[in-house]
Amino acid sequence: MERERNFVRKEKSDVIFGIRTVIEAIQAEREINKILIQKGMNKDLFMELKKELADKDYQLQFVPIEKLNALSSGNHQGVIAFVSPIEYGDIQVIVDDLLLKGEKPCILVLDRITDVRNFGAIARTAECQGIDAILIPSKGSALVTADAMKASAGALNRITVCKTDQLKNTLFYLQQSGLRIVACTEKASVPIQSINLRGPMALLFGSEESGITSDLISMSDVRLKIPMKGEIASLNVSVAAGIVMYEKMRQEAEVLFKKD
Repeated sequence: MERERNFVRKEKSDVIFGIRTVIEAIQAEREINKILIQKGMNKDLFMELKKELADKDYQLQFVPIEKLNALSSGNHQGVIAFVSPIEYGDIQVIVDDLLLKGEKPCILVLDRITDVRNFGAIARTAECQGIDAILIPSKGSALVTADAMKASAGALNRITVCKTDQLKNTLFYLQQSGLRIVACTEKASVPIQSINLRGPMALLFGSEESGITSDLISMSDVRLKIPMKGEIASLNVSVAAGIVMYEKMRQEAEVLFKKD
């Protein structure tokens, strides 16, 4: 009983539970962010679920029953799944279509950003600034949930979010397609006002804890920093993303203004 006090029950609209319900969701190819499975659950029930999970790359997490009880007051049978409220897009299809139309894609790439409030705030700004799509890793990152939808003020209904199992490979594809990879990091030496942000590109931002992964920084075409006068070493990632997106929009608008 003492252990159960560590969990607070929260019913969420993006949670489904029960062996049959989760299996049917898998068979219907619904977008599932994560599946929680009770440690040591009934072997026969688990085997039925395991059969459906074969050759599928869902994010699985084995948890104590108290965790499942906290998430659902119903008969979960040892299985709970978090269903995405949106359908994720295909980044290659989106970029290829934009390039065929003669447009200049701008993709926002979030490397392991885990706070749904940051994710939602970034999505809201991205939609306002005309970003074409958001790219996130399939694992180790905040996904589109009811909480993220709320934090985005509905923007996640209006901007396409894409997942990838291999972020580095996907970035390489974008690079080969003509998009510059622009990494925003406090470790950079060139200030944002010195960088040309016009044209097709992928704007890359890293996690709240450790920033952008070193191998992604290494493959980037441009590394920029946001100058600061205060003593705090870095900005919140959603604020930094907003500054960079605004600067890109400002530079693009400046060119159009000069043409007119």
